[in-house]
Amino acid sequence: MKLGRIVSYIVLVIVFFLMPLLLRHNAYYLHVFILCGINVIMAISLRAITTTGQISFGHAGFMSVGAYTSALLVMKLGLSTYAALILGAAAAMAVAAAIAYPITRVRTIYLAMLTLFFGELIRLVFTEWRGLTGGTSGIIGIPPLGTISIPGLATIDFSTKLPYSFFILVLALITILFFYGIERSYVGMTFKSIAQDESLAASIGTNVANFKALVFCISCFFAGLAGGFYAHYNAVLAPDTFGLFPSLYILVYVIVGGRRKFAGAIIGAIVLTLIPEVFRVVKEYQPFVFVALLFLVIFLLRGGLVTLPEQVKIQMEKIHVRKNENA
Repeated sequence: MKLGRIVSYIVLVIVFFLMPLLLRHNAYYLHVFILCGINVIMAISLRAITTTGQISFGHAGFMSVGAYTSALLVMKLGLSTYAALILGAAAAMAVAAAIAYPITRVRTIYLAMLTLFFGELIRLVFTEWRGLTGGTSGIIGIPPLGTISIPGLATIDFSTKLPYSFFILVLALITILFFYGIERSYVGMTFKSIAQDESLAASIGTNVANFKALVFCISCFFAGLAGGFYAHYNAVLAPDTFGLFPSLYILVYVIVGGRRKFAGAIIGAIVLTLIPEVFRVVKEYQPFVFVALLFLVIFLLRGGLVTLPEQVKIQMEKIHVRKNENA
């Protein structure tokens, strides 16, 4: 990686860590910032699944496993919120592992249908298990994240949104670095080879089922981690929060942002989170807006929003060449 690019990434990270301080006097802006962080984790983790040619329509279901597990472990068993976060993510991963092999052995539309049905099954379990989850009423009064003490420096409590904004930044950064590292590794290259030609990958000794199951489980772990954070941040959980539309939105983030480039999922998650939140009139028509954006990208910007600067540059160069030809 070039030094200039590394420096630009470091500067970008610093800017993002300064943003909560700039927004600290406006609770709503901080809330939107936190939502962006959650959606970035969800989009990056879902994109990892797509690198093997798979599509999941049930990613929000695994987020709900992490959310409910973390909340219940704290409220019912009195566990530390941070231990519950990890255990909630592990629970989402365990559920994914239980279904990974049968699910990953099917392809294309069949895989999409199975993940869709399983995501809905998870939601129905949380809806009907009233004694444990509260049913449609959900769970209220979920404790916030525990106080963090840094000896000799500070004590951080999560009584305001500002600490949550820094915490989700750390989680998002860990997620980005983890999946970026995987994508640049031998494992990531194997994922891409499976997506390009599954039969050819299998013919040279690649255990396709194992690799598909691996990325599916890892991705669901991070979805569960995002869910656990959401539970303690929001303090309220309801099954409908993790229904079909949230799963579809996460997939739209990946496609609109640009599935082929790593930064695409990040850009898609941030832009599509900001649009309905900043333009409140759009909020009511969010599904229609997302569908419209999806069609625009498919027909006009196939590489996604991440390729927009490149496309603008190409068009500007064409205009410049035409001007020179006409001169």
